[in-house]
Amino acid sequence: MKTKSIIAGFICLISTGLWAQEQESEGSVIQTLTPSKLIGKGQFDLKWFNNLYTQTESTFSEGREDRETFFTSTLEGYTGVGQNKRVNVGLILEIRSNVIADRSALDVFQFDGERGTARSGLTSIAPSVKFVPFKSINNFSVQSSFFIPLIDNEVEEGVFLDQNGYTWQNRFFYDYTFTGDEFQLFAELNSELSFGDKQESFANNSLRLTPGIFLSYFPSSSFTILGLVQHSQLIDLGNNFSQDFTAVGGGLKYQLTKELNIEALYTNFVRGNDTGLGETFNLGFRAVF
Repeated sequence: MKTKSIIAGFICLISTGLWAQEQESEGSVIQTLTPSKLIGKGQFDLKWFNNLYTQTESTFSEGREDRETFFTSTLEGYTGVGQNKRVNVGLILEIRSNVIADRSALDVFQFDGERGTARSGLTSIAPSVKFVPFKSINNFSVQSSFFIPLIDNEVEEGVFLDQNGYTWQNRFFYDYTFTGDEFQLFAELNSELSFGDKQESFANNSLRLTPGIFLSYFPSSSFTILGLVQHSQLIDLGNNFSQDFTAVGGGLKYQLTKELNIEALYTNFVRGNDTGLGETFNLGFRAVF
């Protein structure tokens, strides 16, 4: 059995190497199909992205605080419309699991709903459209989504689950690949207009702007190393609350097969006002076929 396993592993390595060589000549999804680019009619773009944010510090107090952890699992699906790769339509689902009271960060995966320390569930759904506004600039696109809350209360027994309000999100994407195809710059501006009864959510009647810059280095077309800087600014439009924070981080992406890639990212909140100062651990899968 051990010999068979070694042979099978060797064959797998050879196959991976041959695939990597093919990727070198043709390019891969992570290199050629950035969020700025759209898919064509009859194609599907599916993404499962998981974000775990955990903190023991904030700007509201000094020193260590009881740990709070917030997990968000996002499922996105798009398909192409028309023949010119300028319009995609899709749907976004968000599932959350949060724990407080100094529970372990990994307790979010128990989904136990323990009273006073944990909450979880499907929290929002969003119809979404992606489009290329200018035919001559195919590396600039917009993703517009309308999030509908599926929860009754933002906070129950001291545990926050998700924002209880409607959000119109618009994300602007742009990428630029430098000569030689080894370096790629990706820029994003995320805007979120939240509205509803200000008693229902801390973010209702506010505008959040989050610009970000990502620089990727491709040792090969199927593998990339990236660094990122993001800033988020919540602007008060009538709810008497504002905040801001800045995060830096980095990560890796790898093209597993022609259709499937994986990414891992880490960020650290290095500064802010009226916010937590934690860190995020992210893992995502994307399939395009």
